[in-house]
Amino acid sequence: MALTIDAQRLSASGSGPLILLALALAGGGAGLAFTNPDLHAFEEFAAAKLSDLITEELCTEQGLPMMLRLVIRDCPGLIATQRPVLGRIAAEHTRRRNFALFSLYATDLGGQQLLPSLRLPRYSAVTLAAAGRFVLLHTEERDPDAPPAGPDTSTGPRSRASDRIATP
Repeated sequence: MALTIDAQRLSASGSGPLILLALALAGGGAGLAFTNPDLHAFEEFAAAKLSDLITEELCTEQGLPMMLRLVIRDCPGLIATQRPVLGRIAAEHTRRRNFALFSLYATDLGGQQLLPSLRLPRYSAVTLAAAGRFVLLHTEERDPDAPPAGPDTSTGPRSRASDRIATP
């Protein structure tokens, strides 16, 4: 059963443009709802972003203690092998608000003690997901000893404008 629209009859009644507009909006909304990325897609996106961020933070001369730099020869490669784990960690520390046409993901992670002299920084991010894409709306790095993000817990945001890139 095919949907056929008699354009002459619609234009004669005067409501044709409104009906066509409503159909176009409904189709666009259905398309957005269908392409709203799920949690698995977010996991992959977060893993890539975290891998890049950790590589940038740790794989420099100031990033790792001297003894670890002697042991770890391929820091970026080591971090790249941990992408699936990083994605799962991000997903475990993320709340998704699904609005059907788009989703908002709020992530708060970090602050864990890795070694006596090495503690992960605490990061929070808000990500918009729509039409098969992710866009970081806000990122913040806080003191590792600060409590998780809340109404009065900010110790000063450090937004990363370079992270505000839409990726498939």
